[in-house]
Amino acid sequence: MDKGIFEGLRVLDCASFIAAPAAATVLSDFGADVIKIEPPGLGDPYRNLPNLPGYPASQHNYSWMLEARNKRSLALDLSGAEGQAVLHRLAAEADVFITNFPPAVRERLGLTFAKLAPLNERLIYASFTGYGEKGEEANKPGFDSNAYWARSGLMDLVRADEHTTPARSIAGMGDHPCAMAFYGAIVTALYKRERTGKGSHVSSNLMANGIWAASVLAQAKLCGAKFQERRPREHALNAVTNHYQCKDGRWIILSLLNEEKQWPALARCIGRDDLVADERFATKAGRHARSIELIRIFDETFATRPLAEWRQILDGNGLVFGVVGILDDIPTDQQMLDNEVLVPFENDTMLTINSPIWVDGAKKVQPRKPPGIGEHSDEILRNAGYDEAAIQKLRASGAVA
Repeated sequence: MDKGIFEGLRVLDCASFIAAPAAATVLSDFGADVIKIEPPGLGDPYRNLPNLPGYPASQHNYSWMLEARNKRSLALDLSGAEGQAVLHRLAAEADVFITNFPPAVRERLGLTFAKLAPLNERLIYASFTGYGEKGEEANKPGFDSNAYWARSGLMDLVRADEHTTPARSIAGMGDHPCAMAFYGAIVTALYKRERTGKGSHVSSNLMANGIWAASVLAQAKLCGAKFQERRPREHALNAVTNHYQCKDGRWIILSLLNEEKQWPALARCIGRDDLVADERFATKAGRHARSIELIRIFDETFATRPLAEWRQILDGNGLVFGVVGILDDIPTDQQMLDNEVLVPFENDTMLTINSPIWVDGAKKVQPRKPPGIGEHSDEILRNAGYDEAAIQKLRASGAVA
């Protein structure tokens, strides 16, 4: 039975919150054996995320289910020599080591590339940080809310207009795109290893990914471009690339970039054929010059029907539009289900979110529920060559739980 492209690949996930362990999750989706290294006792602090103020209440640890699926857990105290020795032994046989500890913490815990690389010349050492590994902010803690969303300018740029407050991010909004970039770095290093036989150090960070996400406008700034004031939706410069509220309160967004061709079809679909011949809107230049008038017309028109009716009317007419989705839509989104964007856990009907890449002919593993703290400690240690006496000694010392 095909167990995935990365069957036999051993990955040490020595990371938390969220991008770095999520990259390990993607590797696990394609069959890698991922060992989650977390401290004894309370385990990875990320396990506690749903208990923080403001997060949705659930009987399920939904964030941990997403990031820790498919993994095995080793509860290991890295603050002492005994725990570090276990980690070094595992790294000597591993293919990939993933961490998001700041450089100074890695140094203190004996987890630097310089320390691990001599143990295993084929090891891919993958480190993720908030602000990069050089400069005065190298050891500064970062979350996607500040290092990705705020630092990059995205938090400022997505405001409705310049008079509204900066927009808050949601949990993991930057971390998960960062995870895909980090995954790409790891896979690139694995390809390099195939060619050279040697491992390497790869890295990524929240700040770099944030500016990459904002890069069109950031590059404009680097080129000295002159920016216009950000206008509110009602005063947008183009009515056919704007969003509108339907009768039921839901929103739809038009994205008609091929405006000359699509304008007559849009007017027909919304029951306003008269707009095509209206001298105010007959040309593209006229529509842009009178965008505020046209937006008012569209506001009145879209407010006459609920979203479901507008979707039915607009679909199949060559018009590019989208639904402003809400979380309630997701569990029954047939397009997501048909394309395995949502997949069930093994031996369960509960759905989870698939990693967003597919390879023809390469089957992903069916997601397995995440492990308990130290659930696989003994099994992992035995596989690493520890006998029962050595395992009991490590447990007695508190290095392993």
